[in-house]
Amino acid sequence: MQYDVVVIGSGPGGYVAAIRCAQLGLKTAVVEKYKTFGGTCLNVGCIPSKALLDSSEHYHNAAHTFATHGIELKSLKVNMPQMIARKDDVVAQNTAGITYLFKKNKIDALQGLGSFIDKNTVLVTKEDGSTEQLSAKNVIIATGSKPTVLPFINIDKNRIITSTEALNIKEVPKTMVIIGGGVIGLELGSVYARLGTKVSVVEFLPSIISSMDTGLGKELQRVLKKSLGIEFYMNHKVTGATAKGKIVTVTADDAKGEELKLSADYCIVAVGRTAYTEGLGLDKIGIEITERGKKIPVNEHLETSVPGVYAIGDVVAGLMLAHKAEDEGTLVAEQLVGQKPHIDYNLIPGVVYTWPEVASVGKTEEQLRENGIKYKSGSFPFKASGRAKASMDTDGFIKVLANAETDEILGVHMIGPRAADMIAEAVLAMEFRASAEDIARVSHAHPTYTEAFREAAMAATDNRAIHI
Repeated sequence: MQYDVVVIGSGPGGYVAAIRCAQLGLKTAVVEKYKTFGGTCLNVGCIPSKALLDSSEHYHNAAHTFATHGIELKSLKVNMPQMIARKDDVVAQNTAGITYLFKKNKIDALQGLGSFIDKNTVLVTKEDGSTEQLSAKNVIIATGSKPTVLPFINIDKNRIITSTEALNIKEVPKTMVIIGGGVIGLELGSVYARLGTKVSVVEFLPSIISSMDTGLGKELQRVLKKSLGIEFYMNHKVTGATAKGKIVTVTADDAKGEELKLSADYCIVAVGRTAYTEGLGLDKIGIEITERGKKIPVNEHLETSVPGVYAIGDVVAGLMLAHKAEDEGTLVAEQLVGQKPHIDYNLIPGVVYTWPEVASVGKTEEQLRENGIKYKSGSFPFKASGRAKASMDTDGFIKVLANAETDEILGVHMIGPRAADMIAEAVLAMEFRASAEDIARVSHAHPTYTEAFREAAMAATDNRAIHI
């Protein structure tokens, strides 16, 4: 078969790239090695984890806040198999949606392992061993990533597990150790802590969610310990994890070299993700991946060293985020028909779906200081928000960083209720290079959580926040 574009991988980057190519009139095919489309995000990542986060949040609220609202329940309990079944149904609905979109846009979707014969020929090896060759003017690599493993820990997928297996535990564990204080570990830790699991987080660095503003990490750690009882062991280097029967023992050394030993029902290894490029046959077309992270080098157009071969999403440099991959897929598709799209990587938001939620866009204070940029800062706490008081979500704050001379917003960092949704206003404002005063003078409906963003902008403008 002859195609204008063949996309290898059907995650958020791959399926969006394919759909946009088809919309632009390009004959397009997608190759996916797994039985369902949607990649990590829809199958074992973003979507199922958010389904469990929502379910566990409902339970936690029923157990801890309903009585305050005047709602009384008896015999409250967790039905874990039903919770997992609902999660699976959510996943099925979303993956079926991708299948529908491929058909709607007349995209040929093939299931099998895609690999290069040459730069214009993709071999599809199907589960039954049969093969098919696709000829393409252009190929987009969108094969995503997989959980990073520690070489000295054996992932048995039974008691020592990754985020993938953590989505299918059929009972509520009494105890759990999570190696890694990043986004994935904290989200999954929140799921089980809300359901009653005693969760311990072991982190090598001095701060959780270390890539974000340090104030966000400090506040999130405080709230997760206060509200969910999660214990944190910072500045600890994990040295091993072994499973014996139904018990896992995790060992780690602190900064002084003293050993910590934790025992638990499960251990989740959540130390990040690694680009997945195995089986692509990149060596056959002359593409060399980086030793660290197995990333595929690309230019500003996301084209590899081989003309006509592009790479997007987790397999290239930058944040491993579904929405970043989607934007890159769109960019490549539009370039192929002569358009001039662009991506401002500084304005791709990061989100942590704990409760409170954490969201951030632009520069942190640390980055501004390192670059010698003079800035001013304004913050507003949710404990001063009328809407947050009404919903009993008063933890957290919003911080606005603006250029000290021009007042242009350089960064927005928030931890609080629905921060994942609120960050979009900050991204839009920064895309149009808004000033803090611009936001301060925009009417925000009352009472809403977004008023906190306006108040933080007021505080950054000339320290004139009204409600603090």
